[in-house]
Amino acid sequence: MNALLILSTAALGLALAGCASTPPPKQASTPPKSGGYYLDDGPETTPPANLDAVPDAVPRDEPLHRFANRTYVALGNTYTPQTTRRPHREEGLASWYGRRFHGRKTASGEPYDMYAMTAAHPTLPIPSYARVTALNSNKSVVVRINDRGPFHSKRVIDLSYTAAHKLGYIKQGSTRVRVESLDPAAYDTQGEAITEGVYLQVGAFSNADNARQLLARLLRELELDASQTRVVLNGSLHRVQLGPYPSDDAAHSDRTRVRERLDLNAVLVRRD
Repeated sequence: MNALLILSTAALGLALAGCASTPPPKQASTPPKSGGYYLDDGPETTPPANLDAVPDAVPRDEPLHRFANRTYVALGNTYTPQTTRRPHREEGLASWYGRRFHGRKTASGEPYDMYAMTAAHPTLPIPSYARVTALNSNKSVVVRINDRGPFHSKRVIDLSYTAAHKLGYIKQGSTRVRVESLDPAAYDTQGEAITEGVYLQVGAFSNADNARQLLARLLRELELDASQTRVVLNGSLHRVQLGPYPSDDAAHSDRTRVRERLDLNAVLVRRD
């Protein structure tokens, strides 16, 4: 991984730590047979056996980092990160970084965990979420952007070891991918996309357990299909929602059932 010290041009004397704090060694002209990574990087001798079962990152609405989204200079190039979440789509090479950086601070200040579903990107907001799809296999993963890099030409994103493992390019060292930013508001807390339509919001809780308890009660007492229930995290509130409904009339019908059976007042929410 192209480790380096990232210097912000937005504030004198402020230094942002990238995915590591010193420049990486040169990559071997012929990558080792065990993988295309830097000579002192790569997987641990005995990595966990269940990496395929590691769940994707679940998009959630988080405040942007106070410092990690300022303009900075890396290897002589100036980068200006996005400071708002907006659609982003690009194709190019994805690389990965492993044990050499495990435990070091990322640009977000969080320790790098090679077994988590994270990634480094030069300009996507920190934190934010992206779907990364390997173009040769159409496999995809969802990762949380919490670091800066890569700064090599033609490389568009650096995935964690586990994310690269799930896409199947650990040994090659890199692969062509499509990177698409994700809007956290479009996903529930299980990582399922929320479609457009009419919903009923039955409650909103700061405590996730309270939201899950209400969801279980709704499923049990209203005999609902689980696919029609969800918890949506918006800011610090876990919102319990039912739907989508085919029409306002259908939503109003369930709203009456919620009031009569559970003595709860649901409100209509329209997602466009």
